[in-house]
Amino acid sequence: MKSKSAIAILAAMFLDSTFALADSSVPQSYPLTKCVVSGEKLGEHRMPVKVTTDGTDVYFCHKSCIKDFNKDPKKFVKMVTDAAPKK
Repeated sequence: MKSKSAIAILAAMFLDSTFALADSSVPQSYPLTKCVVSGEKLGEHRMPVKVTTDGTDVYFCHKSCIKDFNKDPKKFVKMVTDAAPKK
């Protein structure tokens, strides 16, 4: 019985780490860790959503943030470009 419990714990740990990797679809080069609309950490609760505007990728914590983004996209694109490292 103990070995079944150990296997269950190991399986749960593996699945948790697999889902954590899946949630980190934001590239390391992206300059922000939080959604520009909600301020929520990217990938914390679900897969981030990407929109590309004027050649700039913007990541959101949820697709519902796109509605607010579309009200003033230049404002949010500027937040991303201002956070990017200067070349």
